[in-house]
This record gives sequence, structure tokens and C-alpha cells, in this order.
Amino acid sequence: MILKRKIYDKMLELKNTLNGQKALLIEGARRIGKSTICEEFGKNEYKSYILIDFARCSDEVKEYFSKYMNELDTFFMLLSIYYGKKLYDRESLIIFDEVQIYPKARECIKYLVADGRYDYVETGSLISIKENVKDIVIPSEERHLKMYPLDFEEFCEALGDEQIIGYIRKCFADRVPLETALHQKAMLLFKQYMLVGGMPQSVIAFIKSRKDFDKSDSEKRDILSLYRSDIMKIDAKYRSKVLKIFDQIPGLLSQHEKRVVFKNISAGSTSEQYEDTFFWLSDSMISNECFLCNDPNVGLSLNENRAYVKCYLGDTGLLVSHAFDENELLDDEVYKQIIGDKLDINEGMLYENVIAQMLTANGHKLYFYTHYDADKHRNDIEIDFLISNNSKLKYKMYPIEVKSGRKYSIESLKRFKDKYKSRIGECYVIHPRNLSFKEDVICIPPYMTICL
Repeated sequence: MILKRKIYDKMLELKNTLNGQKALLIEGARRIGKSTICEEFGKNEYKSYILIDFARCSDEVKEYFSKYMNELDTFFMLLSIYYGKKLYDRESLIIFDEVQIYPKARECIKYLVADGRYDYVETGSLISIKENVKDIVIPSEERHLKMYPLDFEEFCEALGDEQIIGYIRKCFADRVPLETALHQKAMLLFKQYMLVGGMPQSVIAFIKSRKDFDKSDSEKRDILSLYRSDIMKIDAKYRSKVLKIFDQIPGLLSQHEKRVVFKNISAGSTSEQYEDTFFWLSDSMISNECFLCNDPNVGLSLNENRAYVKCYLGDTGLLVSHAFDENELLDDEVYKQIIGDKLDINEGMLYENVIAQMLTANGHKLYFYTHYDADKHRNDIEIDFLISNNSKLKYKMYPIEVKSGRKYSIESLKRFKDKYKSRIGECYVIHPRNLSFKEDVICIPPYMTICL
């Protein structure tokens, strides 16, 4: 089963605009569907293609890159013979799959692109990690694309409910609520998305089993095991720290503030000691980082504070399986409680994580905001997410509060708005109800996050 992905259209657009002058480098977490989409692209858009999987290919193929970069006619002849595929000038694609495993091939992109005969797509994770770039000159002839789990729109399309997306977008644009029955349908789709997630194997298992969450869960646990296996292979100097953070993500997100308190992870720990840890998790795209920005007057990225970080799992379906073992999911009827809006514990964790996932898929870097009131001895303003329009001349920021319950206060958001009103575009609360307004705050259902 092939799932339709938005990145395909981006690849096609770049194929036409780059015209072979750069290779595409698709970055994404493991099991995100990179190889599948590249093969589909090769089948549909070229006369022939070759996929070189560096996780499996022979030493013989790897030697071609060392021996024949100065004899490209021989290099291409050997590839063509080895893979049994004829190559056609300007009509063939060569895919370097999991290129981080063999960095030498990535370095060769410079010469292959300059040769101009064929197009190239590289896929990989951990593209920037030190071990994978230390012995090579990184080619400038690459155009990077990030690939994420299926977003909510792609998930709806996979389930055959893509028509509702246009209606959601129209209602958001018009600032009107959905018709009640369609709101309920959209919320049901959203809860399924939260539980299943966007990892292709999980979605396919869910669809093929006629919506059996347990079949989806089995696929997600296999992926989590793969991630742990990947972590066990990394540099020993930060392996244990990566494993600690990875294992503790559900616990960290179940706390009120959700940010990482380093001294609680290990006595005497500081943020500097975990710098490589978060870089690895972020670069592998296993996690989505959210940094503190306590002075957002000029720009969010200019004032980020990396000593304060929230660490969301890149896929919320994986978080569900990571947070609960198999028996808990069944015995505690977690699926039933989430679908029925009756899960009190941890629902805020899942809601906030899925909003982080959806904002990231929309291209936003994630920031949060807190303000400590010395007189009250507590934070009097807490904003879950800050996003911006990225404009240098007409900069606006958009604070977002995520509320998993139906009863909540917006006092924190109002105080933030009063403090930074000249820089704010709109204020949003994301809640389980239909679209509404509280004063001049727009309260939207979680599925409308796709519109932000």
C-alpha cells in the first residue's frame, strides 16, 4: 500500500526547477517512508532508476565510489551492470539511500552533479552528526528537504476522508465553527491520528486491519525498538545520556511545565552536558525540540535560550506506545478513554505533543515562553508555543495555548498579549471544542492547527 505524501509534489517541483544542477537530500527519521517515496518518484518520473541502499549494499558497490570518480564512464557502467538497470542521459535517477552510513558517497555528489548525466536523490537521518561528516567535504550541490510523519491531512487522505480538509480550511479562513456533525467527525479523525500517529507502517496496519489499534501499536513498538537499537550504536561518550532522555520523554511531558529539568535527570547535571544529546535526538528527527524565548521583541530565534528545552517525540502515535506498555493500553482502556474524552491523566501530554508535531510539519520552529513573578514566587505567564510570520520588516508573533480540557483560563495569554501587544498578530487557544472567541482570542479545535 502506497500512501500519498505531500513531499512528492515538492520533489517534482525541484526536479523541474533544479534541472539536475543539485541533488535532493531528504532528511527524516528512520521508518518515515523516505525510501518508498523515492522509489515511487523514480518509477513515475524517470525512464529508469537505481536505488543504492547503503545499509545493505555490498563492499563491491562502495568501492566504485573510491576507485572510479575520475572514470565516471566506468563508474556508471559498473552500477548499471550490478543493478541490471540501463541508464539514460537526463532520464534516469540514482538514489543514495541511508547515505549517512557511507559518507564517501555523499562527498562524491559534487562530481556526479557536475557530470550532469543523471539526477540524484539522497536520503538519510543523522546527516549532520559529527561521526557522519568528520572525514568528508560536505557538498554544496545539495538541496535539503525534511520529511516528517504523515501530517493530519495526509492521514485523513489515507483513511479516505480528504474532503473534510477543505471544509476545515474554509471554516478557519471565515472564522466560523464547523457544522456540529462535521466537527464531531473531524475530532474523531484527530483522536485516531493522535493514537495511530503518522509513521507509515502504523497507518497502513491500522487501515488494513479495519482500524485495529493493537495492530498499529505492534508496528510502533517495532519502530521504538529500532530507535533504541540505533541509540546503542552511537558514540559511547553520549550514548547513555541520549538513552536517558529518550526513555524519559513520556515522564518529562507528563509534568506540569513539561520542560527538561536537568538536575532531575541526574544529580548535578547541566544543560551544557546534554548539548550533544539533544543535537542527536533532533538531527535524527526522533524528537522535536522547543526552546525558551523570554524576550520575543525582535525575533524568536535571536532570543532562544537552549538551557531551557521541552523535548517532544516526533510522532505522537509513537509517544502513546512509548508511554504505555501493551497491558496498560488494554487493561486501562486507554484507546476507549481517549476516543471518549475521558482520559484525565496524560491527555495534556498527548495533546501538546501532537500540536508540536503539527506545527513542525507546517515548517515552524518551536519556542515557548514563561515569566516569573518574584512577588508571587511563581510563573504568572506560561505560553505553550510561540510561532512567527518570519518577516524581517513586518514581524508578528502568534502565542498558542494548548488546553486538553473543556474548562480553562486564558489569563496567562491575556497578560502576554498586554505585554507584547504591538508585536502580536493573533492569539490562539487550541481546545477540544468547536471554533469560538473569548474576547479577542481565537479558540480553535486541534484539527485546525493545520491552518496555522
